[in-house]
Amino acid sequence: MPATTRGTGGSVTKYVAFLRAINVGGHTILKMADLKRMFESFGLENVQTSIQSGNVIFESEADTLEKRIESQLEKTSGYKIKLFVRTMRELQSIVSKSPFTATAAETVFVAFLNKKPDRKNQQVLLALISEADDFAVKGREVYNLRRDREKSVFSPNFVEKILKLPVTTRNMTTLTKIVDKYK
Repeated sequence: MPATTRGTGGSVTKYVAFLRAINVGGHTILKMADLKRMFESFGLENVQTSIQSGNVIFESEADTLEKRIESQLEKTSGYKIKLFVRTMRELQSIVSKSPFTATAAETVFVAFLNKKPDRKNQQVLLALISEADDFAVKGREVYNLRRDREKSVFSPNFVEKILKLPVTTRNMTTLTKIVDKYK
């Protein structure tokens, strides 16, 4: 299925929403079936969820969705949840243009940001490249090649602190599965 289709009211685009910190550590618990119903109640179409960490695939004609969905989620669930939305085409590009390829002992992560980080903070992050971690910043994403899990400093809180922006992270395996299944 293409990332953009033609609906009756105009161009319909496929999006992926990555919700931050839901169903992690027993906090901000949202069942995927409930999350799907919430997104459908917001007027979004063809809503599907992927794994319990808060990945929602949907179609919409609107192009300014993050704030609207965040507000609706808070009203519906009672939780203030940060949201990062990408079109399916953007996600395909994020996956295909990853600067890193992991071996069996390594993992590639992507941190999603709501805007491009400023240059000074990017430089602070890139100065922390080590034997355990490699980083690359591309637009609104930070890629991490974690070579040594025990010595790695990479986490959503770590990236937020350095870049001074809210983030959520997903591993490349999850992102690749979403692209392969829902594109």
